[in-house]
Amino acid sequence: MTNRTPLTGPSVWTGDEIKNSKRWIRDFPASGTAALDTALAAVNKAGLEWSQITRKDFPLSGLDGLLADIADELENGVGIMKLRGFPVDRYDENDLRKIYFGLGTHLGTPVFQNRSGELMRAIRDEGAHVGRTYGQTKDQKGTTFLSSYARTLTNGGLRFHTDRTDVVGLLCVRQAMKGGVSTLASTPAIHNAILAKRPDLLDALFTDYWRSRFGEEGTGKDGSSTTKETAYPLPIFGVRDGKFTSHYSLTFIEAAQLAPDVPKLTAAQKEAIDVLMATAQELCFEMTLEPGDLQLINSHVTYHGRTPFEDEASSGHDRLLLRIWLTMANNRPLPQGHEILWRSIEAGQPRGGIQQIAI
Repeated sequence: MTNRTPLTGPSVWTGDEIKNSKRWIRDFPASGTAALDTALAAVNKAGLEWSQITRKDFPLSGLDGLLADIADELENGVGIMKLRGFPVDRYDENDLRKIYFGLGTHLGTPVFQNRSGELMRAIRDEGAHVGRTYGQTKDQKGTTFLSSYARTLTNGGLRFHTDRTDVVGLLCVRQAMKGGVSTLASTPAIHNAILAKRPDLLDALFTDYWRSRFGEEGTGKDGSSTTKETAYPLPIFGVRDGKFTSHYSLTFIEAAQLAPDVPKLTAAQKEAIDVLMATAQELCFEMTLEPGDLQLINSHVTYHGRTPFEDEASSGHDRLLLRIWLTMANNRPLPQGHEILWRSIEAGQPRGGIQQIAI
């Protein structure tokens, strides 16, 4: 067993602690709406689509200080942020995408969320076709196994996970009639809790877990090419230069286990996942996003999930969130070996997102 020590700093928090703190909450200033309107008018005059907008195209006079503060808190502070009062009701969805994407370019650099080059995803219940459209296969029992991407676009719950990016942004446009509660947990706090009660299992979380690329770069929608060549080994926990990172999605681990030529999880690794998930649930807190709330999450130090939800479109309660993935200029160094997922592991370098496949 290695000699591991507790992690320290503001990113180590429990749900009870963070609920009583305002450190992670900012309010969108009333004066900011005029800045958004001015920038929107400029990009509309230039005939730019939302995906074409650069930071230069979208000047935000008076908001750079707030956005720099948010970026610093995400990397060097608690690792989560809620910006309240974003004027979502002021714009139609196309213009809202433009101002949200433009704002994102001032926080970081948007990266691709799927192999089709998508830079913004509408997170909503897309219905029963999601598996056929975004990836599904069969497990050993013949049960339909949805890709991680497909699961996001249902009304089902999502287990604690991270995304393949430094920061995830979720802008709430409409909330569901019932459910859809966001759950967040500090991964450094999870690390410390497991160190205290099961240090042997903490060691297991620093070993390689094979992950499938199912639904991402290397596999078809039916999972037919989910083989060792389209899977990769990566620890769930890592530390470099005192900076912690966790990358974890059980769906990708489970998908890799369906492939006959991928190494199987050890008993210790399986138990470590069980303890990891239970500890995340113990330490998490729930956040109900209201229309106009922008939730920002540092993936390296935060797990996020959601509860199932029920829509009622007739009353305007059909859940719609707009998601962007950002690589950050102030991002942390990552451990050796993480190149297999992130491509660049040095601090301050662009990285993450889904690699594009040449056709």
